[in-house]
Amino acid sequence: MTTKDSSTKFARIALILAAGYGERIGKNGLPKQYRRLGGRPLLCHSLQCFLTHERIDAIRVVLNPSQRPLYEEALEHLQSQENLLDPVEGGATRQQSARAGLESLESLAPDVVLIHDAARPFVTHEDIDACLEALAHSKAVTPSIPLADSLKQYDDGVLRHTPRDSYRLALTPQGFNFADLLQAHRDLADSSFSDDAALIECAGIPVTSIEGRRDNFKITFVEDHLRAEIMLNSQAHPRTGFGYDVHRFTSGACIRLCGVDIPFEKSLAGHSDADVGLHALTDAVLGAVSAGDIGMHFPPSDPRWQNSDSGIFLKHAVHLADQEGFCIHHVDITLICEAPSLAPHRDAMREAVAGILNIDVSAVSIKATTTEGLGFLGRGEGIAAQAVANLSPKAVP
Repeated sequence: MTTKDSSTKFARIALILAAGYGERIGKNGLPKQYRRLGGRPLLCHSLQCFLTHERIDAIRVVLNPSQRPLYEEALEHLQSQENLLDPVEGGATRQQSARAGLESLESLAPDVVLIHDAARPFVTHEDIDACLEALAHSKAVTPSIPLADSLKQYDDGVLRHTPRDSYRLALTPQGFNFADLLQAHRDLADSSFSDDAALIECAGIPVTSIEGRRDNFKITFVEDHLRAEIMLNSQAHPRTGFGYDVHRFTSGACIRLCGVDIPFEKSLAGHSDADVGLHALTDAVLGAVSAGDIGMHFPPSDPRWQNSDSGIFLKHAVHLADQEGFCIHHVDITLICEAPSLAPHRDAMREAVAGILNIDVSAVSIKATTTEGLGFLGRGEGIAAQAVANLSPKAVP
């Protein structure tokens, strides 16, 4: 959460409304704002956009208090929480939630406030800029788009044509002069409006329309969520990561490589089980999702990992990739040593790696080579491993 002191001027604050449940997407499972989209809770997509916008001074989420644990878990998926204020409890309706958020900001006295639906994950910096620029000469701003379909009035099973040219669909973020919107909410607290633009219009303040984007749609039904997954997958590109590791020999009678114990006259030295193959592959997967290296996640100075099975490290890397919306497509490991002979164990190692990754063995390649007697590897002082991991965006469910 932000730690700015009380003297900080919050000129532009964003409220993210996330107190609903979203039953139209299905009553079973998580509230829609916490369902996964591209490996992250839906809320995180819009929240990250506002958090990374340099002209937004602070962001506050309005939530359902019963969903606080889900909110705290969602924050773990954010790159930064700077400028994120503590959340505030919402109400039973959208209007009540918006007012609760506005009342919580009164002491900060921002000049303008942007109100955005958590269920619109494809908001962009350009959308925010457009609102802020329009607020320079208007007290209320709403992005909107023309109707693409014919508009009909429905009455007891009968449809009647209504000209659509004068109608538009309202989107968010909607921008307002803060003091005007707060006063309008107080004056019209007993009313029921579907958005803040309708409320402030009723208070006598005209709403300026700016051009919106169709991609900035609200996820309401199951098919909306599937559409969003398709959009994310079309924007995501395959990832490739490279890993390298080396361990020296020590006294012993067995070495572990790629999850398989191989009898030998020596062992490999290391804080864990010294599985050089899995260590290199773990770094490759972490590299593909820009998540650092194995030492950052499992420091050799931490006694918890002493003699640990390196499969734990690889599974952790795969979990991080899954959270980012990627799955393992193919891996290729090269083991470099003069001895022992690894060819007899290749199939067992491929099976072991495939099991850890939960992929088909056909997607696992393991090769062995030597350095022709050159260098420390050629002198039989240890084993090195190189690994390449290819990751693909997860398929639409």
